[in-house]
Amino acid sequence: GGRGVLLRRRLAATPMKDEPVISTNSGKEEMIAHSVNVARKASIPSVSSNISNRTPVTPTPLHPAEPSDLRFNRLRPSIEKSDCKYTRYFGRYVAREAIMDEEYWIAAWLRAEDHYEDQSGDRYVESFKRKFASQEFHALKKRCGRQVGEKYTCFVAVKNDDVTRTVVNSVVGTVDLCVRHPLHGETYPAEPGNTPFYSRIYQPDQPKFGYLTNVCVAKYARRQGIASNMLLLAIDAARLDGAESIYIHVHKDNLPARRLYDHVGFKVYIIFFAKKLSFFHLVIKL
Repeated sequence: GGRGVLLRRRLAATPMKDEPVISTNSGKEEMIAHSVNVARKASIPSVSSNISNRTPVTPTPLHPAEPSDLRFNRLRPSIEKSDCKYTRYFGRYVAREAIMDEEYWIAAWLRAEDHYEDQSGDRYVESFKRKFASQEFHALKKRCGRQVGEKYTCFVAVKNDDVTRTVVNSVVGTVDLCVRHPLHGETYPAEPGNTPFYSRIYQPDQPKFGYLTNVCVAKYARRQGIASNMLLLAIDAARLDGAESIYIHVHKDNLPARRLYDHVGFKVYIIFFAKKLSFFHLVIKL
């Protein structure tokens, strides 16, 4: 077996230096975003890069009876019209919680692309990604809609410019945040080992914590500060929701991710082993 690690970061009650909770766009455009059509053309063959000729495409749902308002030709609403509790402006992007089905779908698709990133040569990889994204889309909407015992939020990073775009051509990154009390018998989230039968019972007398998962950024939009700004927004949201610490796990060989989390402020909390895998478990103390 391999070994893994839990990381941890202690934060003050105020935001990090030069990192406001809700920042305003200074008008200085720090980066020029490439058209999302470049990525969508390669990764979603059935969605044309020509908006005028675009045919709405809905992934095959695992549960057809579940409601869905997916329309891939839906135009992006203005930031001012988006009813968001958490917002963070940076450069030509803005991070906020997902509010439309199309944003949940692209969040699921980015995760599918990340999951199969090393299998791009497989002839069936597009079908695998569509199935993965469909499953994740429905699961993500359920998690965000069922707020009993825990609060689950999907954050997305979207382009913030004056160009007329569809929703699917605006989302460039995603991260999930779960804020809850620990379960009985639980030391930290995603703890490996045998799960006791009472593990789904929360301990309301224990401090809340946040757990970050599914950090993904579109390939063409990486190295522009998108992941770090989404993480900082999620950390601020967790703080406002009462979390006293935030956890995230990362594979020991994922050096870019480890550098990112170190920059944001995570510290190693524990190393744990899994079959043929080694994970760092990181935590931020708020």
